[in-house]
Amino acid sequence: GAGKGTQSGRIRGFYDIATISSGDVLRRNIAEQTAAGLKAKEAVARGELVSDAIIVELIRNELTTVSANWMLDGFPRNLVQAQALDHMLAETDQPLNSVINLAVPEDVILQRIVERYVHVPSGRVYNLTYNPPKVPGRDDVTGEPLEHRPDDNPESFKRRLDQYHELTEPLLEYYGKRGILSSFAGATSDIIFPQIKAFLDERFE
Repeated sequence: GAGKGTQSGRIRGFYDIATISSGDVLRRNIAEQTAAGLKAKEAVARGELVSDAIIVELIRNELTTVSANWMLDGFPRNLVQAQALDHMLAETDQPLNSVINLAVPEDVILQRIVERYVHVPSGRVYNLTYNPPKVPGRDDVTGEPLEHRPDDNPESFKRRLDQYHELTEPLLEYYGKRGILSSFAGATSDIIFPQIKAFLDERFE
């Protein structure tokens, strides 16, 4: 709900960089009904995070498909995943050189996810307030029905927020100590993206 997918999409529009989205990878495996996808579907329906073992293996497989500049969207989510990623990248001698944190007010995120609808096959996301579909309940591209994720409700949001504070927030210290963390704050993606672009323009000079 912080806008990771929106920001990564905008970044791809300006830079030659591949994106590996943990959400897209999960959705694809769920749609294809792989063994990992079926287990992930059960966890998502309960408003829980997918197990480290499953997501790490999926990301490892995806990393073998890219060779140039790349970014990870939504991974890692905890220290176990971060350490697993470090081991993966050490094998190919390409350590992370930048980590971006989106600092968005919690009440803004809650409003976003309650009003969020998704075209599951593609991962396209709509919001009833600031990015509604042209035809209510239908994907703009395919016309197929949109879904409201079963965990996009205040109760699941509180559980996910608790999980964030417990599991994901420590990553800020983990990457901050390595000097590769940059945080960008704002209530909307339009406020945050210019900050990210200015930062990346310097990195890609």
